[in-house]
Amino acid sequence: MIPHKNTANLKARINKRLLIGLLLGGALLPNLQGCFPIVAAGVGTGVLATLDRRTFGAQTEDETIEWKASSRVSEKIGDKAHVNFTSYNRKVLLSGEAASPEIRAEIERIVSAVPNVAGVYNELAIAAASAFTARSNDAFITSKVKARFVDIHQFNANHVKVVSEAGTVFLLGLLTQREADSAVEITRTTAGVMKVVNLMEIISDAKAKELDLPPPDKSKQPDSRPAS
Repeated sequence: MIPHKNTANLKARINKRLLIGLLLGGALLPNLQGCFPIVAAGVGTGVLATLDRRTFGAQTEDETIEWKASSRVSEKIGDKAHVNFTSYNRKVLLSGEAASPEIRAEIERIVSAVPNVAGVYNELAIAAASAFTARSNDAFITSKVKARFVDIHQFNANHVKVVSEAGTVFLLGLLTQREADSAVEITRTTAGVMKVVNLMEIISDAKAKELDLPPPDKSKQPDSRPAS
């Protein structure tokens, strides 16, 4: 019979590997579209959504913002830019490349006009679209950063959104100052990272504890309906 302590350590290792797998899958999936069924992504997304400090409504709005922004920019700009849209708490990061300063500015105007967008971080470079090999390298950098978040375990890795572009890593999320400092330091010391851009929103320790509380289990709440 396995001792209780060893059983606990085994469970901890299994949970850690599961979380790393979900995080790495989320990082690599955008570069591998078409290789896996959509349902596989849905499973990982559903699990991680419950660990997010954003409200479910904010998460849904962020997904809608990304879809609308991508659609509108694609329709008006076409192949004159390669843009990644990352919305977190209704603030949109634009990363990638635009053919000219005018196109870069136009993309920002288009995205700013999308409903519910609270702000835009325009980090588009004026350059030709990056090659697939460069994008694959960025995806690998993102996976390494996320894996180190899990391995060092100074905060919940799912609280930080990591986006890599040409070796520059952008960090978004709702974090305490201590958590944000740790995230920046871990990212900065990850192999392949050339620059770190901190876009995280700082919240108080009290607010973090409030957001980390699990939602109430409605199945265990008393039935308030009048008796028939």
